[in-house]
Amino acid sequence: MPAHDVPTPSEPERRTPAPVPPGHFRLGRFLGVDVHVSRTWFLLAALIAVIMAPVVEEAEPGLGAWKYVAGLVIAVVYAFTILVHEAAHAVASRRYGYPVESITLHFLGGHTGVDGGPRSPGQELVMSIVGPLASLGVALVAWLLAQVLPDGLIGLVVDTLAWANLVIGIFNLLPGLPLDGGRVLKALVWGATRNEVRGTLVAGWAGRLVAVLTLFLPLAMDRWYDVPADVTSWAFAAILAAFIWTGATAAMQGARLRRTLPSLVARRLARRTLAVPADLPIAEAVRRAQEAEAGSIVTVDAEGRPVGIVNEAAVQATPEDRRPWVPSSAVARSLVPGMTLPVDIKGEELIRAITFLPAHEYLLVDPEGSIYGVLATADVDRAFRERHR
Repeated sequence: MPAHDVPTPSEPERRTPAPVPPGHFRLGRFLGVDVHVSRTWFLLAALIAVIMAPVVEEAEPGLGAWKYVAGLVIAVVYAFTILVHEAAHAVASRRYGYPVESITLHFLGGHTGVDGGPRSPGQELVMSIVGPLASLGVALVAWLLAQVLPDGLIGLVVDTLAWANLVIGIFNLLPGLPLDGGRVLKALVWGATRNEVRGTLVAGWAGRLVAVLTLFLPLAMDRWYDVPADVTSWAFAAILAAFIWTGATAAMQGARLRRTLPSLVARRLARRTLAVPADLPIAEAVRRAQEAEAGSIVTVDAEGRPVGIVNEAAVQATPEDRRPWVPSSAVARSLVPGMTLPVDIKGEELIRAITFLPAHEYLLVDPEGSIYGVLATADVDRAFRERHR
């Protein structure tokens, strides 16, 4: 990945498509961007099919088992609207000259991999708000169509589409990171104070508040819309709240690093890394890493391209008797765009990269693109503490 210089608008077309991470599938291209789907999306599709089956049966009686197929169709249509939301982010990012690596659909929605972060409050505002506005636009079009369509299966699909996009648009506008509305709040505070770090911290605290309130979403749905608060709704609320809290916390940590670590060089903090095939058993990968005195393990595909960073906590959580049979890819975090950084990145540029895509570890590559090592956020934090004792 280039060293985060602002690229020219034509650069995205010249870039080699990134390899598909393990656990993901390439669907094709949309508006010139690779579209990937995570395995977790299929779980969401199955969940939507089960939830919508009784509603489909009521709208179109007598379908039998086909009601589940109709539910899957609704899931696919919903996925396309998520794609529209993410494509809006991609178009805005390209408008400012930032290459877009891919769009990924997953259980909680989607993610647009952009190489580089906004360099002004205006860019931050536009790049973040276009996604929710696109969802609200789809909701409006679907609602208008629903007014002229007859009752039945097609009418149900369009009506569901309208409500789903209305919820997506409004929810994403909530003022807290990592939601789009949090980025809008960050942009506003950044513009008012001329301090990006302060904007991130304010939006991060707001994100934590949104996460706590999300835990009570089932109660609100039960009281105001007569939707029973069952185990599934509580579980989904907990997962969503954890996602928001983690994203907000990581963004705040990155902002603090940016404020306090202006002169750190990634090369000096890199952990020695061992590259292993993604299908190599965990036990053998750990043995080789210990033998090489490596502090991290990177999984590579058949062509030697890095695809993931093995998570130490996940390794420790895997029982020793299973490690000879579990592939390293099962305990590795996929390398999404933004997790690969040049080894000589430093100072403001390093902190900007960490802030833009919060993660526990990042892959460092040399100018030729070869693996140099792994940078852990914990090591960056430890270096700061040691410097300021």
